[in-house]
Amino acid sequence: MKFLLAFLLILSVSFGCNKTKNHPVPSLPFDTEINLTLPSYSNLQNVSGYAYVLGGVKGLVVYRRGPNDFVCFDRMSTAENAAECDSGLLINPDNFLVLDDPCSDAQYSLYDGSIVKGEVEFGLRQYITVWDGNTKLRIYNQ
Repeated sequence: MKFLLAFLLILSVSFGCNKTKNHPVPSLPFDTEINLTLPSYSNLQNVSGYAYVLGGVKGLVVYRRGPNDFVCFDRMSTAENAAECDSGLLINPDNFLVLDDPCSDAQYSLYDGSIVKGEVEFGLRQYITVWDGNTKLRIYNQ
């Protein structure tokens, strides 16, 4: 009886474990630096400012959460078949803190990359940001 219980326990653990899925947005290595004094990044000089930046898979969006706090996300959606979509995520015209996926009903938070709406499992891929305290913001992926 003990053998049967042990066998059933091992069997349930083996087949009952949730397989860890990989994030659907590829992790492409890159390292870029932007100058916040350039006109295309001038919105990032103020808290709650955002800007689109080249890099990542479908481009990047950088958001300034606080005086010394920047976040950066890939603009590729985590929705199924997102790689086939030509467009990257776009800022919602009615709420700048929401990123819309033009190819699905998915929406994501610009504040932290979490899922706001849609049939998706993963939030956005986030990249590392390092601000020099002055004009340069480094964005990279390990």
